[in-house]
Amino acid sequence: MGHENVTEFILLGLFSDVDAKVACFVFISLCYFAILSGNLVILITIRGSRLSEQPMYFFLSYLSLMDVCFTTTVGPKLISDLLAQRKAISFNNCMAQLFYSHFFGATEIFILVAMAYDRYAAICRPLHYMVIMSRQVCYALLMASFTAAFLHSIMQVLVVIELPFCGPNLIDHYFCDVFPLLKLACTDTHMMVIAIITTTGVASILTFIALLISYIIILSSLRAHSSQGRRKALSTCGSHITVVLLFFLPLIFTYAPTADSVSNDKVFALFYTMIAPMFNPLIYTLRNTDMKNAMKKVWCRDKRVD
Repeated sequence: MGHENVTEFILLGLFSDVDAKVACFVFISLCYFAILSGNLVILITIRGSRLSEQPMYFFLSYLSLMDVCFTTTVGPKLISDLLAQRKAISFNNCMAQLFYSHFFGATEIFILVAMAYDRYAAICRPLHYMVIMSRQVCYALLMASFTAAFLHSIMQVLVVIELPFCGPNLIDHYFCDVFPLLKLACTDTHMMVIAIITTTGVASILTFIALLISYIIILSSLRAHSSQGRRKALSTCGSHITVVLLFFLPLIFTYAPTADSVSNDKVFALFYTMIAPMFNPLIYTLRNTDMKNAMKKVWCRDKRVD
């Protein structure tokens, strides 16, 4: 089968209104700059300090890296398209964007799960923490995240690449995602839509519920801790829960059972591709003393008086 006549797609983008496009261009450009700078600051701070020895920050550095990669698969194209007359993307580039956006996004989800497991081990099993979260375990969890994300992404591409596309080639979105592409196929994709909703949608919802349950267990076990320990645990768990909510809720609304509402999907997608990655660095640094201290050490070395 494969794509028959269509060699490129035209992305309809976020808006058709010209004034909205200019405002959006400025807003998205600022978001993208904030995402790059914020996440790179976190990445360099963790790698350049002793924080990288702690499992939580080991995962956080990879989460920041995934944020940068994930947004870069969508951001630059979206920004240039906001000012372009013709928003074309070749079939191959479209498939690449589909693969990488799902790969980096899914890796991020699995890393968030690993971080929840790390918090559970730290707060509920403190005496065995160093054994449970040894460096080997951290690397194993990371490799499992990459592998699971790769399998998920390659499945999305294999579903789409075999479909016949004979026109029209207008994608009602600002990047190549699986639902807008299925709508353009010259064949009945009803069963595929159901399959993707059940796999991606249900997997997102189940992961989200599992994360929430794990944090409820963690927070309920805090009663046994000292007030200082409670405060520290609450601030780190609070950060994690905020990031999980920001990332998962729009994702669930995109892949949950109403796959027809593409106009809403664009807004939800903007949330998890641009807005959530922009807030992540702020959420993880504002209330985190360890992070603030490490930043002072890494970024203000010349002013340090030791």
